[in-house]
Amino acid sequence: MNDINLKLTQKMSEGKLLYGTVLTSGSPLITEMLAQCGFDVLWLDMEHSAIGIESLLNNMIAARSGGTPAWVRVPWNDPVRVKPVIDMGADGVIFPFIRTVDDAKLAVASCTFPPKGIRGYGPLRALDYGRITQADFVESAYRDCKRIIQIEHVDAVNNLEEIAAIDGIDGYIVGPNDLSGSIGKLGRMHDEEMIALYRRIGSVLKAAGKPAGIFTGGYAGTLNTDDIERWIDMGYTMFFTGSDCGMVYNSATAMINAFNKSFKKE
Repeated sequence: MNDINLKLTQKMSEGKLLYGTVLTSGSPLITEMLAQCGFDVLWLDMEHSAIGIESLLNNMIAARSGGTPAWVRVPWNDPVRVKPVIDMGADGVIFPFIRTVDDAKLAVASCTFPPKGIRGYGPLRALDYGRITQADFVESAYRDCKRIIQIEHVDAVNNLEEIAAIDGIDGYIVGPNDLSGSIGKLGRMHDEEMIALYRRIGSVLKAAGKPAGIFTGGYAGTLNTDDIERWIDMGYTMFFTGSDCGMVYNSATAMINAFNKSFKKE
């Protein structure tokens, strides 16, 4: 296990708070820059961005260069989509829109070698280009890749006790937008019914000894500390705020507004 992944694993096992952000631009330069900023983990998003498989590899290399683990959200819970991502050496795979026990089992199987899983053998970067022996890799090293599932539908909340009991899932991240949409309240993330769902998720996962995370919003990079405190009280330990594109836009807009306010009087 590489040093940066070992540090993250230790934090997760100790229940310490983790903080990350979402990357959608596909720019290795920005990825490396943000990897040097002190985030615990970066979320490289393939589901809602134009990041393709080749640019993903360059971004993972950039994140490693900057010293921060990179979790990749694949476009769907599809073993064909997952296979090259884990063979490239992703530090973690985020599976979107998990709703049932079977969905969760498929996600785990996609990352696991036979006979317990369906993952084919063909690592390169994940094998450190040959530094790790095949025997060591198959025996244990491949498990360095975290398996994270997203709770984005009320069905997943209703099935959460059974899903949390599945071996091989390292963490869970709530997607408030899609979760709110699944109860007919898209975008109303602070609705009372949503708060009840957050509380149930936090309670079930805490009882199961599994890390609970959430995307807190703030695509432009703003952080609502009151919300974070409430989620911590509910048992959450992993938080993702903002995006690379949002932070660039927000910073540029702030500079322009400051200049116009000071010097453009017309």
